Amino acid sequence: MKIALHHYQRIVSAKRFMDLNFHENIDLEMVSRQAYLSRFHFHRLFTHIYQRTPHQYLTRKRLEKAKELLGNDDKTVGEVCNEVGFESLGSFSTLFKKEIGFAPQYYRNMAWLKKQQAKEQPKAFIPHCFIDALHLDQ
Repeated sequence: MKIALHHYQRIVSAKRFMDLNFHENIDLEMVSRQAYLSRFHFHRLFTHIYQRTPHQYLTRKRLEKAKELLGNDDKTVGEVCNEVGFESLGSFSTLFKKEIGFAPQYYRNMAWLKKQQAKEQPKAFIPHCFIDALHLDQ
């Protein structure tokens, strides 16, 4: 499928809109309007360019941000759920576990444990090639 430059630019612009507003309640109609395209045409072009549907892209974006927040912040799982744009804690938790492989709370606990281990044994988290190259073993 050959995509005209102006269509490609519109799709990229709509993707940027999604990147900036992923935490809001946005839908296909809203995003396709950003690209000045019909929902059907936008969906088809977006899926062709990014190899995933707009919904899949938005969900992945939200989950990646949730992983970041769960690993870095002291926010509750519910606060993270709301901050990344999910409306239901149950659906967020189920989807997080399905896509990431762990429940959000378990993921947070693993991230905290990893940080603690990094504080206690920092060399364990430095690649061995750097330790050798910088002579950190001495």
